[in-house]
Amino acid sequence: MRESSNPVFRNLPKQGGPGGYAGFGGTQTHARPQGQNPYSAQGRNPYGNQGQDAYTPPQAPTRAMTVDDVVAKTAATLGVLVVVAAITAFAVSQNTALAFPALIVGALVGFALVMVATFGRKANKGVVLAYAAAEGLVVGSISWIYETGTVGTVVPQAVIGTIGVFVGMLVVYKTGAIRVTPRLTKMIFAGLIGVLVLMVVNVIASLFVDGGLGLRSGGPLAIIFSLVCIAVAAFSFLLDFDQADKLIRAGAPEQMAWSVALGLTVTLVWLYLEMLRLISYFNRS
Repeated sequence: MRESSNPVFRNLPKQGGPGGYAGFGGTQTHARPQGQNPYSAQGRNPYGNQGQDAYTPPQAPTRAMTVDDVVAKTAATLGVLVVVAAITAFAVSQNTALAFPALIVGALVGFALVMVATFGRKANKGVVLAYAAAEGLVVGSISWIYETGTVGTVVPQAVIGTIGVFVGMLVVYKTGAIRVTPRLTKMIFAGLIGVLVLMVVNVIASLFVDGGLGLRSGGPLAIIFSLVCIAVAAFSFLLDFDQADKLIRAGAPEQMAWSVALGLTVTLVWLYLEMLRLISYFNRS
């Protein structure tokens, strides 16, 4: 199975065999001699009631994940994020001293929750919604900072641009205009690593030189770098869609839809922030 460049998706359970996804879609049979009771090597009921097996409590059936599950859980995650972001932006507008603390707390908590979901190999409802709330703090505070520090309304433009890219890549994936191949996966993953390395180097360089490498200074190089980040985020959607499609076809349990929702939200937030930064370069006061 092809892996996604999204770290949340890359650590999901791998396919365990033909027709099964880590035991979710496959079937396992354990043969025993005909007529032999599984609870007794002599074929007798261990409780003395011959001809009757010991009571086995019924187990709740696990429903397979569907597209509707992915849509519903992603919508719920984004809904929490948007509500918290709106509340944060309003609170910051009333007290500007809250902007930096909200940004730092949201970023640290969001990063920690993504790590929990990634290395825990499963994202549950609580983790995903908590991440959405944390990222709402980040998105709300950053949106207010950019909106008040630039000319014009950059936030609506960034939102429209993010939605446009997401819908566009979904259409591209569903129509098969661009096929998700192992080679494409490696290229996007390499691009993601390259972008992250440049970001870290730029931050370190900025400690010694004003503006660092110039990747976030607003000049021509910064514009090019933002466009590259947007392109990598956009193509990452193709891998995320493909991974979600594979989970659905393999019969993964319905709870796995929360992992899909988390992965898509991570990419959406990154894309929105890059859109916001790029548009701000052209609308500086």
